[in-house]
Amino acid sequence: MKSLSTLIALSAALLAAPAAFANAELAQKKNCMSCHQVDKKVVGPAYKEVAAKYKGQKDAVTYLAERIVKGSVPGKIVFGGPMGMPPNAQVTEAEAKQLATWVLSIK
Repeated sequence: MKSLSTLIALSAALLAAPAAFANAELAQKKNCMSCHQVDKKVVGPAYKEVAAKYKGQKDAVTYLAERIVKGSVPGKIVFGGPMGMPPNAQVTEAEAKQLATWVLSIK
């Protein structure tokens, strides 16, 4: 029985790896990585910091997807940097949800 659960866990990890790579590739393609990195602050916060801030919030994917497409709310800087996040017109709503889901999965 232990071998079966190990096999299932390994299979799940292998199936998730291409999706994580594809989402990192999408973030690069849509210029997200110009301002963000996975584990360090650049212009904007690290994705790990974003994931930690919104961990467990049921509306986090929707909220972050909207921020990706529309930018931050004017006058409201969420992570305390020198500027808010500008809108990203290159990203569709579906891509924004995909990116938000990926960011929230980062540990």
